[in-house]
Parts: sequence; structure tokens; C-alpha cells
Amino acid sequence: MATFHHISSQNLECPICLALFNQPKSLTCSHTFCKGCLQRIFQTQPEQQTITCPVCRKETPIPSGDASKLQTNIPLSSLVDEVKTKSPTCTACKMDENPPAVSYCQDCGKYMCKSCDSKHSSWAPFSTHTVTAMSEILSGKVPIKRRLKCKNHPNDDKEFFCTGCREYVCLRCGMLRHLQAGHHIEEAAIHEEKLMTIIKELQKEAKSKTTSVENHIDFIQTQRNEIANIIRRLNNCIDKTYEEYIKLLSARRETLKCQVKQWSEKFEKELQTMEEESHQTIRKMKAMEELVANGVKVPLEKDTVIAHDTLCENLKSFLGRVDPDDQSPRGVTEGALKISFRRYVKVNELCLGNLEGYTWDVKADVELPVKDCMECMARAPDGKMAVGSGHGGVHLYSPDGELQQTVLKDIYVSEIGSLSYGRIAVCDTNNEMSLYTSQWEKLDVSFETMGREGGIAAGLTVDRDDNIYVSYWKSKKIQVFTPQGGKAVREIMCDGYKASQLFSFPSTGKLIVSDLPAVVCIDGNGKKEHILKKEGMFAFPAVCRDDSVIVAWVKREEGLVSIDRYTKDLEHVHNIITDFKIQPKRGWCYLQEFESGEIAFCTRGRLYIFDV
Repeated sequence: MATFHHISSQNLECPICLALFNQPKSLTCSHTFCKGCLQRIFQTQPEQQTITCPVCRKETPIPSGDASKLQTNIPLSSLVDEVKTKSPTCTACKMDENPPAVSYCQDCGKYMCKSCDSKHSSWAPFSTHTVTAMSEILSGKVPIKRRLKCKNHPNDDKEFFCTGCREYVCLRCGMLRHLQAGHHIEEAAIHEEKLMTIIKELQKEAKSKTTSVENHIDFIQTQRNEIANIIRRLNNCIDKTYEEYIKLLSARRETLKCQVKQWSEKFEKELQTMEEESHQTIRKMKAMEELVANGVKVPLEKDTVIAHDTLCENLKSFLGRVDPDDQSPRGVTEGALKISFRRYVKVNELCLGNLEGYTWDVKADVELPVKDCMECMARAPDGKMAVGSGHGGVHLYSPDGELQQTVLKDIYVSEIGSLSYGRIAVCDTNNEMSLYTSQWEKLDVSFETMGREGGIAAGLTVDRDDNIYVSYWKSKKIQVFTPQGGKAVREIMCDGYKASQLFSFPSTGKLIVSDLPAVVCIDGNGKKEHILKKEGMFAFPAVCRDDSVIVAWVKREEGLVSIDRYTKDLEHVHNIITDFKIQPKRGWCYLQEFESGEIAFCTRGRLYIFDV
């Protein structure tokens, strides 16, 4: 039977935790890891039903999300159990039969018996060495730090690292094979120092993001308290009126309280969902941080290096997506503030009062400067609404419906979109796109959009990263540009729908497109996720600041429009406007939300503004 030292130097250590395998489980790619390590990796990606191998990145299904149901590596498990029962012997003694080892020197790479351990600790040159008790090593608490021997040159330690092959090598292999192949070789200590720097940066960023998310959770609690105060004030108002009419209105009081409770439960549910998502983000970050932290405890073999690289990449990618936004919980509170209690003063009427909120009405009804000219509409800088004219110019309206200014009078405008820092993207009827400042001065940026052969540019939107999306009818595709101009960085094919109008969600990479009879939610690759339509109606959607979706349902023959609000998954929330009369009956329409919350609905010749 091989000695403990010989056996433990083989592949009996998990590439993730770097300790002896504990309940080793094999993936379909034949790579083996501890059950606990696999379960922790799976917990960081609960939305998936498979686990990606950290070494070869192949996918393995996880039955019921339970890593214990994976195939156990029985031979390896047996070998690990046998190794754990074998006590290592002293490799420092020169006796024929070495006594049992009681410690291990991480610097000398020697197992030591009690006598050797005593001598070793008394030698001044070895006073700085790290000596670990065998009980710590056998329990798996402390991994053995040793330089591995080269398989091609058994007497040589792997003291160098090849950055191209991602593996440790001895000096001779590095000089004879790797350098001659054009690879970069560096000392193992230097590589490990660089790795430590990377890990420290990731840990620092993870801690910073954790603090950010914790502050976000505290902010949610603040909003919860504010909503509780709002609910308390509503109940007090109801109780005060109830006391005046207690004999006649007791039944009405209970009805109103029930309505308040329903609002309270609605707001609490929304905040609770946000809080749970934030806690989940923290758990993911902590789990992923623990996985990468093992990378500097001991030198890594090739598979382990690759596995650790994968884990570092996963953590870095995840950290880039963590960006708490306080706007959503604040929006819940703003919704609560819109609810008010209206008291009835007629004593003989059996009605205590009523809870009111979200009552919308037309605020402005204005005629556009040129008849049948509207081609597009988008939010503009300074809280204005920009209406693009196919006859030339962009008309800027205030939330009160006042025409503030007309710019770009010589440009036949087809589409408009707003970027950060007040910049505006404008596409004309020849599909030529330009960027302007907030003062409507043209910037020196050019875009290689599709010409008229691609069909009319039917939609334009800008995502949270200032990427500009332009859709085309004829070619049935969406091109994506950066603000730096030039060619499109990618294209999205519209499979089974036309992107007549285009809107981006503020918090995700998803899009809402209008196919006129229907509203379609697509992912970043153009795949349809949700569809919304009503028989006999034309749909004109818009995405709001809080990621909700508003849709104007137009009955063209009757000249009526109804506006409803939906979640980002196109689930109905509430009605805003019902059967509002518009003119003319036919033609292109556009829907948008002002920065201040008013809703603008524009036909070819008129602009309507609705407010609570």
C-alpha cells in the first residue's frame, strides 16, 4: 500500500476547497468535486437547473437542485477514507522505520515526528517556518502547502508558472518546452503574489457592494416606515369621521379599513420582494467570495487554476451587475402618497367617505403646429417632451401642454431618443442618425445606419448604458450603436414580429416593441418573452421610469383610446384612462411619460396630456 505522503500528493484534493475530497461527486464531464462545494456553486445561480464545471465549463443537470443526487465517485471516496485512516510517518528521520508524524513544516515540506518537531523548533534558521499539527491537516482545516514534483523530472520542484498553459512547471520544463513554444514563464511566488492582488481587489469590491446593498435594505426599511405613517394618517382620518357618525356608519368604516389594509398589503408585498432580492444578492456575493478566497492558500494544479480562474470571472461578472437602485422603493412610497381620503359632509347620507387615488384626467389638449406631421415622441432634457415632425423640426412641450420651442426646423425627423448628459439622438427620414447636445447643437459623430434599402427606421430607444437601438421595418432587424458612432456593434433579428416602436427598460437589457396589434417584450437577443394584445385594438406602449409599462389601446373606428398600466412582465396593474375621445380616428400614435409623471399621448395632429 502506498504511504500517506505519496497518496496525498496525488489528485485527492478538491480543486475548489483545496482539501481532501469530502463526499466526492462526479459531473457528466468526469471532473470531481466535493458535494458541499458543488452545492455552494449551485446556490449562487438558483435560476439555473444546471451547474457549469469550473474546469471545462460543460453543463451538468442538477436533479431537483440537490447536489447529493449526483453520481458519487466511489473509488475516490474509498481512497480518501483509507488515506484518512493512515497516519503519516516522519520524513525527516533517517531511520529505516520512521515513527508517526505529529506535524508538518510548510516551508521544509517535511512530516516530523515528535523528536524531529522538537529539534526543528529549536533551530534558529527554522524559527520563521510555518509548522502545522497533523490533527489540523487530517481534519481538513489547514491544507498542506508544498511544491509539487515534476512528472517529467521527479527530482525538480514546480517552482515556475506558465501563463499560457495556466500550470506550474519545473525550471527545465519551462526552459525546454514552454519558452521554446513562445509561452511566458514567471516564478511561482510572483504569480501567487499577482493572484493574491486579484483576490484582494475582488474581496474589496464584494465588501463594497455588500455595504451598498445593505444600505439599500436600510433605505427600503425607511420607505416601509414612511408608508406605515401614511397608512396611520389615513386610518386616523377615517376614525375621526367615524366617531361623528358612529351609529350610522359602522359598516362603512370597516369597508374602508379593509381597503386600506389591501393597499398596505400591496405596498408591503412590493417592498418585501425588493428586500428579498437584495438579501439574495448579498448571499450570492458572499458565497462566490468564499469560493475564490481559497485560491491563495496553496499552489494550484492546472485543473484547479482553471477552476479558480472561472470562479474569479464569475464573481467579477456578478459584481458588475450589482447596482442597488433606491428609485423602486421610493416609487412605492410615491404611490402611497397618491392615495387620499375624501370625506362626505352630508349627514343624512350613509357614507363615511371614500379612498381616492390614481384618478387621471386630461390636463391639456393641443393642436400640433403642422397638421398630420407627428412621426415620433420622446422625453427631452429639462423635463420637456419632444415631438418629431416629418415635415421638419422637433417641437418641445412642457407638462402643461405649452409649446416651449421648435428646433431642427430643417430636419425631417423620423425618430428621437435621449442619452445621458442631455444628449439627443435624432434619425431623419433618410435613416441618417446624428447626436445633439442639450442645446440642440450637432456633435461631430457619424453613424453607419442602414439606408432606405433597409426600410423606414420604425423605432429608436436608448438603454441604461447609452447604447442606441434602431429598428427597421423592411429588413426586420434592430441595429445597436454606441454613442461613439460608426458601425452597429450588433444586430437583433425580429423573428415573428415587427418593431414598429421600440422602448428600453431602465433596469434591464430587455425591450418592449409595438407590433401595432400587439405589445411584445423581448430579451437582448430578440427572443419573445411576453405578448399582450386585445381583439380589434391597436397597441401603442411606453416604458416608464419605474420599469412599468403603459399601453394606449386605440379603437380606430370609434376614435377612442384607453390607457392601462402593466408590470414589466406585462401583467395588468390598473386602468388609467377609459374610452377617451381622440381626433383623428386613424393614423400613427405615440405614448410617453414625462419625467414629472404626466402621460403624453400624441396622434398625427394633436397632443393630449393626462395627469392625476
